[in-house]
Amino acid sequence: FYYRKAAVLRPYDARMWCAMGGCYQSLDKKSDAIRAYERAVSNHDREGIATKKLATLYREEGQHEKAAKCYQRHVNLRMQAAGNGGEGEEGNFQIDAPEAEALLYLAFYHKDNGNFDTAARMGSRLLEYPGPEKEEAKALLREIRSRVDNERATGAQQGASGSTVGGGGGNTGGAAAGGRGGGGHRSFEFSP
Repeated sequence: FYYRKAAVLRPYDARMWCAMGGCYQSLDKKSDAIRAYERAVSNHDREGIATKKLATLYREEGQHEKAAKCYQRHVNLRMQAAGNGGEGEEGNFQIDAPEAEALLYLAFYHKDNGNFDTAARMGSRLLEYPGPEKEEAKALLREIRSRVDNERATGAQQGASGSTVGGGGGNTGGAAAGGRGGGGHRSFEFSP
């Protein structure tokens, strides 16, 4: 009730909408929480609280493209706060738990969509982080390296045999079937 009143009094204050989103989340009203966090983002949530919460909600709802966009925006906000501009290459900024979650999600999202270079760049950032995400990133980077090497070998074999059917390698695969394997991993699966 109080947050709703505060949001009416200060409709352009992202913090009020974040508070509303948190209340809706605690009441398990996900669609209302999503709307509140979207409003916070549209009102320039400089701290990145809304982008991180919104990404988590989208991920839970299975809206992976929207989740990836929110996680990327969160990383960009952190880079801006660290003075790295926030666009393009992931510069140096302090990686805390929310950023580690974002980078790991983005790494798997890009891997599963065949964007191995981007996935490797995201995963490499986690090698500096001391948490369990570091080990998951190492496994991801090994998998990417293995896939790229296999694609190159397959492309080289097809090229050597003179085959024109099927083309050669490349990072054109869609969502990867099979996924992450192993136990102890978070569920960032994108495959149907």
